[in-house]
Amino acid sequence: MACAPDRTRRLSGPLLLAGGLLAASVLLHLRDPHRSGSWGYCPWLVLTGTYCPGCGGLRAVNDLTHGDVAAAASSNLLLVASLPALAAWWLHTLADRWRGLSRHVPPGRQLVLAGAVLGLALLFAVARNTATGAWLAP
Repeated sequence: MACAPDRTRRLSGPLLLAGGLLAASVLLHLRDPHRSGSWGYCPWLVLTGTYCPGCGGLRAVNDLTHGDVAAAASSNLLLVASLPALAAWWLHTLADRWRGLSRHVPPGRQLVLAGAVLGLALLFAVARNTATGAWLAP
């Protein structure tokens, strides 16, 4: 059983992430972000009057904790649509760490992925602030 402490250390990152997200979800379930100002205000929205890619994210998580996927998608479609990919990535990472696998992702690929995520978020932010994409606004 010499590998048990090593496995525990390898799994600690993904499990701490899951625990933190669970705790945040419970807090969002208990304190409704649909009430104006209950969690503060988005600084970007206050300063510019436009929606950032994260606007509506707290309401979306609250709606998901109540099982209302349609309302969650209405609050922040990007967040809701990204959850299956994020869950698959987390499970893949957890499985790799369980087996002791370490995958090296080349820096170039990391840069492309980061650029794609940031580009998608920017496109979403622009779209939800236009007349055509007003249905994406929270």
